[in-house]
Amino acid sequence: MEVTLNGKRVQVDTQQPIGEGREASVYDLGGGMALKLFRRPEHPAYDGLPTERQGAVDRIAEHQRKLPAFPGGLPARVIAPEVLAYDRGKRIVGYAMRLITGAELLRKYGEKSFRAGVIPNADVVTIFRDLHATVRALHARQVVIGDFNNLNVLIRNAEAHIIDADSFQFGPFLSRMYTQQFVDPTRCDPHAKSPMLVRPHNEGSDWYAFAVMLIKSLLFVDPFGGVYRPKDPAQRCTLDERPLRRITVFHPEVIYPKPAVPYGVLPDELLQYFHKTFEKDERVEFPVLLLERMRWTACTQCGTEHARNVCPQCAAAVPAALKQKVVVRGTVTATRVFATRGDILHAAHQDGKLRWLYHDGAFRREDGGVVLEGARDARFRYRVCGDRTFIARDDTLITLRAGHAPETQMVERYRGVLPVFDANAAHVYWLEQGTLVRNGVVGALATDVRIGNILAHQTLIWAGEQFGFGVYRAGELCVAFVFGAEARGINDTVSLPRIRGQLIDAHAVFAATRCWFFTVTQEGSKTVHRVAVIAPDGAVCATAEAVAGDGSWLGGTIRGHAAAGEFLLAVTDSGVTRVEASGGSIALTREFPDTEPFVHTGCALFAGRDGLYVVDRREITKLVIRA
Repeated sequence: MEVTLNGKRVQVDTQQPIGEGREASVYDLGGGMALKLFRRPEHPAYDGLPTERQGAVDRIAEHQRKLPAFPGGLPARVIAPEVLAYDRGKRIVGYAMRLITGAELLRKYGEKSFRAGVIPNADVVTIFRDLHATVRALHARQVVIGDFNNLNVLIRNAEAHIIDADSFQFGPFLSRMYTQQFVDPTRCDPHAKSPMLVRPHNEGSDWYAFAVMLIKSLLFVDPFGGVYRPKDPAQRCTLDERPLRRITVFHPEVIYPKPAVPYGVLPDELLQYFHKTFEKDERVEFPVLLLERMRWTACTQCGTEHARNVCPQCAAAVPAALKQKVVVRGTVTATRVFATRGDILHAAHQDGKLRWLYHDGAFRREDGGVVLEGARDARFRYRVCGDRTFIARDDTLITLRAGHAPETQMVERYRGVLPVFDANAAHVYWLEQGTLVRNGVVGALATDVRIGNILAHQTLIWAGEQFGFGVYRAGELCVAFVFGAEARGINDTVSLPRIRGQLIDAHAVFAATRCWFFTVTQEGSKTVHRVAVIAPDGAVCATAEAVAGDGSWLGGTIRGHAAAGEFLLAVTDSGVTRVEASGGSIALTREFPDTEPFVHTGCALFAGRDGLYVVDRREITKLVIRA
């Protein structure tokens, strides 16, 4: 695509975005600048969605007036339009802006797996103090952020940069976009079945969204998270209705999520602010003193991070049964097989054995052997393959093996961020210069086997023991493929339903004849979880979808599930459930409630011949379920 910037024509490769949102794609212009191009109304993503297509028409029409009037002198942390981009018809189709490299979305800071043991809460407080100053300065310029959420804040070196500035609200231009998880319910229709913006955003709604992001980043739970199970059936309501009825995670009839940090770690004055904001509709500027006074410490006994005078975890009694190595509950016998005061980083079930990597001051394998000295990094990715350990950061993949010198090689990064590789019991697979590659042996020599061509810098892959799966998506192009674990060539005829909206996360788990491919996308105001069941020949056997947090097995998490034979063992906070695909649909066919004390949506399941392994942050437990 060709656009004009400052009177100069610029060619844009629309198959090489470095980011894609709900309404636009972003491209690297070089020289520290990026180009944001708005999605055209005829884009395939709007197929079958006439309301969203009309919304694109309306937004682009308003941009012709709004962007030339965009205010100057905004805070340095705002990534504002600097040069407008025009098409040949002299219509504004986007804009150039500063490029922020090496940054993570604020959303990642609300994921326990990303932060645990690496990024302390004190660092999170520093980030929010920085963000607070920017929000306050914007309001001083009579600018409201509007659709303020954790997908439009980038974190780099404890600095919080706000992107998607074109949606800001100023002068006569209203911000009509909103995200259900962050929209202020006092600005929504109180009689609707889900949050629906009917009154303009204001400064108070910005501070409301700030509070939502803060509680999520500190506790790993949304203010309206958990499962609401009222004793009175007449009080039941859907997840979407809870913000409108102010039924928060603090409500006595809400089951607090197991993976979340207990809110008792927070100081009373911050809990009081959250109570007034989410339950009493108080809308004031977030008191920055709450952040400045907060002092986090790690308990010397249990390691819990807290901001109180006494560790709340140690102050609470722990049931004696949970301290035992072997616990029997109903039909379930749980045996603890491993525990560490450090963190379990990765686990895999290979060749009939559970293998894992953990860190307790050094990187160690399941036998306790050290594979690497040094500290962890939030940007590391880990895999194991037999006795080999793989650690990647940026575009470097390191192979570690006892008695051998470390080996390094270059790997492609997905959109400049995520090093793309995976492993099974026999091989490691990676992307290199637009090619899918695996290690192999020809004769007596180790060599790399080139499997097939993919779209460089836009592809994600996962490897099972029998076959693998991958997907690349850029602009209007979306291709899914399968490949044999031991073969050459890829089959890119997989008819995967189109991935709509902004892709936030993706994951896949395998059995011998099934791949369960999960995605998380932001679509309009909602976050949607989807799964597709794919056969080795690329046939899509079944699909399902759920809204994030709706209480279903799919709405809870896309990670941690175990594929076994023709079914999936799904992990929920209420216990393990069995899910099966049949006739194009996916249904929950059995529940195992006696597993409830031993699992939660933050753990990972692995099906072995001798039982079901549950891998938590610091423990591994084997569950044997009697029929």
